[in-house]
Amino acid sequence: MPELNRRSLVAGLAAGGVALAAAERARAAPAQIELDDIKKDAEVACLYHCDYGDTERFAQTLNNIGNHYSVYGADPFALQIVLVVHAGGIKFFLENLDGTMWADEKLPPELFARAEAIAKNGLKVYLCEITFKRNKLDLSRAKQADFISFVPSGVATCAALQGKGFAYMKVG
Repeated sequence: MPELNRRSLVAGLAAGGVALAAAERARAAPAQIELDDIKKDAEVACLYHCDYGDTERFAQTLNNIGNHYSVYGADPFALQIVLVVHAGGIKFFLENLDGTMWADEKLPPELFARAEAIAKNGLKVYLCEITFKRNKLDLSRAKQADFISFVPSGVATCAALQGKGFAYMKVG
């Protein structure tokens, strides 16, 4: 067996640390943003409010957002849309429903795939941190995607965005 030298040992430990850090990042929660950090970046800006867990209603919300983008040629500079999600709506953005009040439900996987596709037009999803805490859900249970972030409160975000000039839309 070859003798371990100090350089090999340090290199091995460093590689293991990099792998461990990458695994930890993979389990990390989406980014957290403060209300002051959200800016109105387009002339037309709209917030869609999702505080419900009804699958058909959520599907319709995605339809409406997709239609909204289509009118603007899917130009993220012409239209800014955010989806503010709290209460029952968070279930659509969880990695799985195990251990939640929705554990017996099965969500159609195409719903999140549709949200991902719409996000390519610029959609941002803001999840309510308070809802996660009240439901005793670790923030890392949220799906990992660049378009998903946490906000301190869903309802406070709705009000703050309206104050910044975002139109308010709620489906259903």
